[in-house]
Amino acid sequence: MILETERLILRPWSESDAESLYEFAKDLRVGPIAGWPVHTSVENSRQIIKDVLSADEIYAIVQKGEGKAIGSIGLMIGDKSNLDIGYDEAEIGYWIGVPYWGKGMVPEAVERLMKYAFEKIGILKIWCGYFDGNQKSKRVQEKCGFKYHHTESNKEWPLMQDTRTEHITCITKEQWLDEWA
Repeated sequence: MILETERLILRPWSESDAESLYEFAKDLRVGPIAGWPVHTSVENSRQIIKDVLSADEIYAIVQKGEGKAIGSIGLMIGDKSNLDIGYDEAEIGYWIGVPYWGKGMVPEAVERLMKYAFEKIGILKIWCGYFDGNQKSKRVQEKCGFKYHHTESNKEWPLMQDTRTEHITCITKEQWLDEWA
C-alpha cells in the first residue's frame, strides 16, 4: 500500500533504503528517545529493515520528489502492539530524521495513516505513547487529536535495557470523525 499527502509518500520499506535509514537512525537524538538504539552501520540498518520495518502496515516517510526515506510510521494492530489492546485497535508509532523536525511532516503522516486505519482497515481506536522528555512526540499527538489516557511508570524497555515512564494517549474513530471528517 502507498499512501500520499500533500508533501509526503508513505510507502513500504525496501532494503535499498538502508543508507538513508542509517543516515538518520545513527543520530543519538532520534532512536533513544523513541525507544530504540542508534543504528551502528548501514548493514545494521539493512537488517532492521528486514526484521522490523518490513512488517505489515509499516511505512517509510518520503518527501515527494525526493525518493529518500527520511523517517518511519506504522500501525501495530491488535496483539502486534506493545500495549494490551483489542484486535480492532492499533498502536501508531513514528519518527523522522532531525533535519525534518519542526516542519509538520510527522503530524501530516499521522493524520493520513489515521484516515487509512479508520476508513479502510476498520480500526475503532488508535493508541500512541511517548516517553518522559519526548515533548516533540507529545506535541504531535496533541495536534492529531489524541487524548491522554494513562501513564505507565517503571516500565521495562528491553530494546534499551532500561526502565521508562510512558504516557499513553488514544483517539477513537468517533472522536476522529468529529474532529477531522
